[in-house]
Amino acid sequence: MPAVRAWVLDTDGVITDSARVHAAAWKTAFDACLRDHPPPDPAARRPFDPGEDYRRHVDGRARLDGAAAFIASRGLRLPAGEPGDPPGTGSVRAVAALKERLFTERLRAGGIEAYPGTVRLLRALKRAGVPRAAASASRHAGELLESAGVRDLFDVLVDGRETARLGLPGKPDPALFLEAAARLGVPAREAAVVEDALAGVEAGRRGGFGLVVGVNRTGDEGAAGELRRHGADRVVGDLAELLSGSGSGSGSDSGSGAASAPGSAPGPAPASETPKGPA
Repeated sequence: MPAVRAWVLDTDGVITDSARVHAAAWKTAFDACLRDHPPPDPAARRPFDPGEDYRRHVDGRARLDGAAAFIASRGLRLPAGEPGDPPGTGSVRAVAALKERLFTERLRAGGIEAYPGTVRLLRALKRAGVPRAAASASRHAGELLESAGVRDLFDVLVDGRETARLGLPGKPDPALFLEAAARLGVPAREAAVVEDALAGVEAGRRGGFGLVVGVNRTGDEGAAGELRRHGADRVVGDLAELLSGSGSGSGSDSGSGAASAPGSAPGPAPASETPKGPA
């Protein structure tokens, strides 16, 4: 396997704890949709599960794709709608707009933070001179990184506004990650992708990245297994586990491989903070 010379990280759930805010906004929007348009099957009328439903249908996808996927999963046939549909439940675009309004309101209220383990890894990579990119389907990615105080830890940001401008398809297509790697000047086979979404790890695998790391913050081994089946080479509960001397957490892969910096840039991090390759 080629040496990992650059890292591309998803935002929500990997860098910042904003996934919970996204999930809460989706729940309010989808529950309103299910209430206003009860599915024919009574079993499909159950409320949106911010854990399982979010992970299976929404996490890692563009907003419209996620809305369409969940609505279809409950057997609903809402019209796609038109650009500019106001927030509501009458179309897929209206539901997505409702979620966007709710998320924006909660984002403005503050409280989004970066995961400490992720910050440790990013600082170690920065000290070692290893290029780093943040890549997200969310149009709010830059704002989230600024709010969490970690924007300066990235050389490149490719967010939802950029994907729309470039016309990039959503995950599990690897276009977003490939664009980020290209901007870092490193071929995919020599770069790592870090994702917590099934669609995201599948995108990393499809893109031919040298290392695909899945993040499982649930502690559920079943969820970790799904990440592996979708393409993760390694699954961790926290990104600090990728640093030498860090123990494995719940739902992570264990390994005894020697630690090595994922690049040959000068100024490597101290041994206790050196990012490890795949175990």
